[in-house]
Amino acid sequence: MDINKTNKSNTDLVYQLEGRPNVAVALPLGMQHVMAMFTSNLAPILIIAGACGLSGADTVVMVQCAMFVSGLTTFIQLYPIKLGKNRQIGANLPIVMGTSFAFVPTAQTVASMGGIGLVLGGAMVGSLTEVIMGFFYKYIRRFFPPLVVGCTLVTIGVSLLGVGVDYFAGGVGSPDYGSPKNLALGFLSLFIIIILQKFGKGIIKNSAILIGLIIGYIVSAFLGMVNTQAIAEASWFRLPIPMHFKLEFSFSAILSFAVLYITSGLETIGNTSGITIAGFDREATEKETSGAILADALGSTTAAFFNCLPNTAFGQNAGIVSMTKVVNKFCIATGAFVLMLCGFFPKLGAVFSAIPSSVLGGSIITVFAMILINGIKMIAKAGFSERNIIVMGITFALGLGLANHQNAIAQLPEFIKFIFHDTVSATCIISILANLIFPDDKVSKPEDYNA
Repeated sequence: MDINKTNKSNTDLVYQLEGRPNVAVALPLGMQHVMAMFTSNLAPILIIAGACGLSGADTVVMVQCAMFVSGLTTFIQLYPIKLGKNRQIGANLPIVMGTSFAFVPTAQTVASMGGIGLVLGGAMVGSLTEVIMGFFYKYIRRFFPPLVVGCTLVTIGVSLLGVGVDYFAGGVGSPDYGSPKNLALGFLSLFIIIILQKFGKGIIKNSAILIGLIIGYIVSAFLGMVNTQAIAEASWFRLPIPMHFKLEFSFSAILSFAVLYITSGLETIGNTSGITIAGFDREATEKETSGAILADALGSTTAAFFNCLPNTAFGQNAGIVSMTKVVNKFCIATGAFVLMLCGFFPKLGAVFSAIPSSVLGGSIITVFAMILINGIKMIAKAGFSERNIIVMGITFALGLGLANHQNAIAQLPEFIKFIFHDTVSATCIISILANLIFPDDKVSKPEDYNA
């Protein structure tokens, strides 16, 4: 056997969609994707588990299931479920799925109304929005231009920054909230991430958040700030069990999540188009984009069934594809397999659930800021015409303004208060209405959603 020819063949295959390079070649490339998204995949779970006051054991179940579902949904994107000649669930593209940060502010609001059961119930039924988007996105996309999505992302980012600061300081309700020790740990993790982002290369740079979190975790362990009880009590092996929590349903929770699924679907459109442009030098086809959105919806429904938050296509992984040009599905599938495998080991989930709040806050606060910045970038793409400024003025004045001051609208009719009960959903609804009242002749393209 010509070893050089074999190595060249494996190298060529990683730049092709189909084909099966050696596992020794594929696994490191797949693990690069896992390392880039691992922290971002689990952090929303830890935040919502804390907001719901869940026990360590319940948090471990959510973390375990989040890893399993992310890997499973990634497989569906890679190897679609055929629904006919021109319809499929999954894009047949190297898309990596994970738990979406965009749902965290709304999930926190819903959690305060009824706990984790209401969060999962609202997320499950609300995912029907993306099913509709997937089947009819060609006809309804004009209602959700980059200006609408950008305003929504800005609001999500603003809301999440408050969450990040609370974690940075040690977590809401913590007796040592804002203590020098908590702030020092938060800044330590943040400083490491900044250094690696500035001077790191390749996988080190892409894994900066994970590395910052790990170093902060180790330092906090030496300081006696890690609660190891949940780790000790967690079993080594356990099947991911669906319906661990009893689902509850309310119209307000469902609507809040339904609105956010619009944003999630549009981000998936952008990431799908970004991957095909970077990896194949072409636009995504209607079949690929529709399939990607439907996989997004199926993954989110499955996530609620398996006790975790909605899934979405991860932008950082689309960025890795753009940077490396590695588009081979088998390479990505090895990473998806590792994610699913992690879902069978609760001990690993317990290790992550024991991360001190300040370390987690220092590691993810930049991720929250990036969501805000991505929103600003999308608004900039739309432009600052007189018409767009009017739409943004109405959107932020009412969406961020009134929704952030519930006492100001306490005496208004219930249906109006319902619209403003959550800043994110209020911003999205008002932005859509303002965009329709002040129509724009410019037709957005798919890549406009890829911030």
